[in-house]
Amino acid sequence: MPRRAARLIVFSLLGLAGALLVVAGAGLGFRAYRQHLAADTLAIDSPRGVQEGAFVDIGGIKQWIQIRGEDRDNPVLLFVHGGPGGSSWPMSSGWRPWEKHFTVVQWDQRGTGRTYGAAGEDALAPTMTLERMTQDGVELTEYLRTHLHKDKIVLVGHSWGSFLGIHIVKQRPDLFYAYVGTGQVVGRVTFEKQFEITIAHLQALAQSAGNSEALAELAPIVARPLINPQNRLVADKWSKTLGLPSIESFQLAGPVPPPFMPDFSLLDWYNWRKGMAFSAKYLRGREGPMFKRNVASLGLAFPIPVIFIEGDADYNTPSGPAEQLFNQITAPHKEFVWVRGGGHFIPFDRPDDFLAALVTHVKPLAGN
Repeated sequence: MPRRAARLIVFSLLGLAGALLVVAGAGLGFRAYRQHLAADTLAIDSPRGVQEGAFVDIGGIKQWIQIRGEDRDNPVLLFVHGGPGGSSWPMSSGWRPWEKHFTVVQWDQRGTGRTYGAAGEDALAPTMTLERMTQDGVELTEYLRTHLHKDKIVLVGHSWGSFLGIHIVKQRPDLFYAYVGTGQVVGRVTFEKQFEITIAHLQALAQSAGNSEALAELAPIVARPLINPQNRLVADKWSKTLGLPSIESFQLAGPVPPPFMPDFSLLDWYNWRKGMAFSAKYLRGREGPMFKRNVASLGLAFPIPVIFIEGDADYNTPSGPAEQLFNQITAPHKEFVWVRGGGHFIPFDRPDDFLAALVTHVKPLAGN
C-alpha cells in the first residue's frame, strides 16, 4: 500500500476515534446534567427528613440499602423487591409522594445490584438460598429498628419479594406491624396459572392472525396446559412469532428514568443487569424455591395483619392463586385490595394508586 494511502487511513481512523470520543463525552455530560436535575427533583428538604444510602453488614456481607422520607416519625416501609435480582431503587422516582407518608427503605438483596457488585459471584454463589435471604431480611429489619428508632416496621413484598417477604414475616412476626403482598407469589400454582393464561393469549392471537400452524401446535397444550420443557418451547416459539407482549413492557411512572437516577453510575447499571441474571440462576425456574415450595406450607395463621394489593390484569403472577391463599389464611386483620386494570408492576406504573391503598389500608395499622 502506498505510504500516502496508509497515512490517509491512519488519519481517518484517528478522526473517527476522536469523533466517537466527542460523542461519548457529550453523552456522558448530558447524563451528568440530567442526574443533577434529578437530584434536585428528588431531594428531601424537610428538617425531619432522612435521605441516605449505605452498605450495612447483613448476613456476613455488605448489603446496600437506601432510606428516604420526609418525617422520621412516619412508619418505616421496607420494600422487598422482585426479580429475583430486580433492584427497585433505579425505578422508584415515582415513589416521591410515598415519602410524605412513610420512611421508605429499599434493599439490594443478596445477589442484587450494589450488593452483588460489592461481594462478587464467587462469594455469593454458595449462599444464594431462600433460607439465607430470609435471615438477611430479619437481620436488616433488626438493623432498621435500631437505626430508625422504631419498634416495628411494615414489609411490602413484590413478586419474588412477596414470596421472600412472607418467609421473613413468618420467621419473625414480632418485628412487623403488617405484611403487604403485591404480585403475590404463592408457589408452583402461581406459575401454572401464568402458563395457562399465556397459552390462552397465544391461542387468541393465533386465531386473530389466522395462523393455522400455531393453532395446531397450541391445541394439545390448550387442552392440558402443563409446564414442561416441550410445552415451554412451543410457547416461547409462538410468543415471539405472534408478538405476545413482554411482561417488562410496562410504562414506568415517575419523573426520572433509571439511567438518570442520581448516584446511579454506569457500574451500577452493569451490576443491576448482571445481578438479575446471576440471581435468576439460583432462584428462578423449575429448580428454584418459588416453583418447588408453597407459602401455605409455612402455615395459614398469621399473627399480624395481612394486606394483598393486586392488579386484576396481572398475567405474570395471576391474582387467582393469591386470592385463594388469602381466603384460607387467618389474621387479626386482613384485606384484599384490587387495583382495577393494574398489571404486575403496579408499584411502578401505578404508584399513586398503590400509595392510596397503603395510606388507606396499611398506614393506620402502624398507628398513623
